[in-house]
Order: sequence, then C-alpha cells, then structure tokens
Amino acid sequence: MARWAAHADTSVGRVVRVDRGVAHVLTEDGPLRAGFGGNLLAAVAKDATAAPCTGDWVVVREWPDHRLTVEQVLPRRTAVVRATAGEQSHGQVLCANVDLAAVVVALHPLPVPARVDRLLSLAWGSGARPLVVLTKDDVVSDGEQVAEDLAVELPDVEVVRTSTVTGLGIDRLAALVAGGLTLALLGSSGHGKSSLVNALVGTDVLGTRAIRDDGRGRHTSVRRELVVLPGGGAVIDTPGLRGIGLIDEGGLAGAFADVVALAAGCRFRDCTHRSEPGCAVNAALEDGTLSRRRYESWRMLLREADAMAARKTARLRGEQNRERKRRMREHGTGR
Repeated sequence: MARWAAHADTSVGRVVRVDRGVAHVLTEDGPLRAGFGGNLLAAVAKDATAAPCTGDWVVVREWPDHRLTVEQVLPRRTAVVRATAGEQSHGQVLCANVDLAAVVVALHPLPVPARVDRLLSLAWGSGARPLVVLTKDDVVSDGEQVAEDLAVELPDVEVVRTSTVTGLGIDRLAALVAGGLTLALLGSSGHGKSSLVNALVGTDVLGTRAIRDDGRGRHTSVRRELVVLPGGGAVIDTPGLRGIGLIDEGGLAGAFADVVALAAGCRFRDCTHRSEPGCAVNAALEDGTLSRRRYESWRMLLREADAMAARKTARLRGEQNRERKRRMREHGTGR
C-alpha cells in the first residue's frame, strides 16, 4: 500500500459499497466516489471477480480534471465467493478482506440444518474464520438447546446466541471484531443481519423488516455495505442470499471436517461411501457417530461442487480453444 500512497495523484482506501460501477471508498482523507479506470474495466471484462467489491482495498487516482477512478484492486486476503446463477460456472465475490464470516440464522422458525451447512461451506471457503450467529433469541424458549445442538454438530465453529431486543450476544460480537477486524454477515433476508449492524453501531444506520411466519425473508438490504464500528473494527451487511451456489469444494473440508476425517480412514482410497467393505463413513452411520442428515447434506453439496467444477473446466477449455483459433486466424492472415 505504501508504494501506491507515495504517488501524489493516488491514494489507497477501502471500498464501502459499489453502486452501478461507482465505488464508494473510505480513505484517510475521508470518503469519496470513484468510477472504474480503463485498465480495471479491461480486467473485469475478462474476469468479473476482478471488479471492486465491498471490503476491497483499492488504489484511487485523481486526474487533472479532478475525476476519480479506481485503478487497481489490491490482493485480497480473504473473499466470500458464491457461484452465479446459470450454467456458466462464474463466481460472484460478495465481500473481501473479512476476518470473520458469520452465518446468520433466526431461531424462529427453527433453523434448517442443511441451509446452515451450505452457508458454512461458503464461509469456510472464504479463508475467514466462520461462526454461526443465532438471532431473535427473545422470541423462543429453546434457544440455548438449539445452540448446544449446533455446537455438538459443529465443534470447530463458535455459535453465538443473540437478541437485539435484550442485547444478548452483542457484546460478544463486538469483542470478536475488536482490534480492527472485519465481520461479514451472511444469510437470508429477514433473519436479522441489519438489526445486528444497528445494535453493534448503537443506532439505526440500516433499515430492517421482520421475517415472515414461513421463515422466508423480506428483502431490506439491496447492496453489500461496510459499516465502521464506534469501538473499532467493521461489519459488512450483505443482501439476503436466496441462491447459495458453491464455486468449488474449497469450503466443504472445513464445514464437514468430521466426515472428511472419517473418509480418510476408509480401506479404499476411491471409496464412494456407499457399500464398499471397510468404509469408515458407513461404519459411523451404523453406530450413530455420524448422523444420516449430515451425511446426506455432505453428499449433496459435494455433488454440486463437483458439477460446478466440471462446468468451470469445460468453460475454460472452450475459452482456450476460442483463443487458439483466433490466434491461428491472425497468423494465417499475416497479422
């Protein structure tokens, strides 16, 4: 960063949000708005994940006519990336440079374990520390039991019960980001992400709406936004995630560390964990060490990640073939 900051016409800042090709950036001199520079636009045309996103550190240049442009996105330490809709196997960066990726799930109605598994796979794949934040503890009587059950199933993930009405768990979240860390909130609409941000800030900075009785959220946040906290650190609120496609298997090893450890003990290295002799996974299913629900969730997400990887490989191969043909045509015409 220092190398860029040394230039008189450039500064380094952090992206607070992005609106239609305009980045809102927080710098040492205050907030500013900047468009995308030409080199950056060219990079984005080749790879959409190169576009600035909330949490990115970027280089901003001021031109002689006082225009401001983002010239470069600095390397990301971590990134929450989901697969985009469709069959093109592209990724969408939800936020970057986060230290903690929190899966936010309301306690009412009862959390759906399979969705928690999916969100945790996304969180583990980011490179950040994952945790589960249970919201709306004030409207249920079994919040403690639900948290304990999740903690048993997810021994490597901290589970935090919260209520923005009673204040339960808010101090714990504030302590987690103390020292300048960044917390990203991931989950469906209506599960309390924006309310958590307001509680951490100590005032209403984001709009909120209640969850419906069927557990489906009403969209409130329509963009990803970074909010600096008074006590230090920052939190990123993300729009409700309906589709949570996995771009690869990167997060499954963390989200299902127990199943992966069991699979390593199978007699055959290519075990499919169905009917092979000496399968440690099947043995765990039979003696109850591994729940059938968790096993099926792992299988489903693994199949999805493998399918996405295959589509990505096919897409990259097609792009390479098109580029090779283009070069051959240029060579054939003497260009």
